[in-house]
Amino acid sequence: MTEELSETEELPDTLALALRECQLELPAETVDRLDQYCQLLWQWNQRLNLTRHTDYRTFVQRDMIDTLQLSQWLAADDEILDVGSGGGVPGVILAILQPQWQISLAESVSKKARALETIVSQLDLPVPVHAERAEKIVDDLRFTALVSRAVGPLWKMLSWFQPHWASVGRLVVIKGPRWVEERAEARHRGLMHGIELRRLASYPMPGTESESVILELRPSRE
Repeated sequence: MTEELSETEELPDTLALALRECQLELPAETVDRLDQYCQLLWQWNQRLNLTRHTDYRTFVQRDMIDTLQLSQWLAADDEILDVGSGGGVPGVILAILQPQWQISLAESVSKKARALETIVSQLDLPVPVHAERAEKIVDDLRFTALVSRAVGPLWKMLSWFQPHWASVGRLVVIKGPRWVEERAEARHRGLMHGIELRRLASYPMPGTESESVILELRPSRE
């Protein structure tokens, strides 16, 4: 399967069809809410650069699969902060999939934060949106899991949160195939000292020959 569509191949015109293409089954109510999220996100995307995934197939192949994989490594009692939430991936999708979970969003770009506030309000999700950098948020609030996708290389994330491990249980991040190079760069900068890194999962990226991984970083227990 390639990412390029043939001239005769059509994009699925409903979220349900796109989910079926990837053999994903979700409750009808959840699919309806995710569809509503897509519509709101894509409307805002006409004014702000929130996402490049503006059709159902790409939304499912990228955003849904990443978030579903991530969700397997989080727990109902986690206090979760989505770092650099952008258009709400993975945080908003997690909140729709698991409405009982405690999820907050951090977005330092004020225009994007306001868009997120509107989106979660219209979706009636009890999800706080913090319009500031995550490093400042964890100065005042404690979270058991920080999650992120496409925010920055590992070395940069470790440098952000190195002073804050007392209020951060662990980082759980979605990464692409360059994660090994990112780990090497973090080691070169001395930022892996005292840090445990585990690859929790790896899975193919539909439409490509690459794979994504879920990584967990936390202070060493020794």
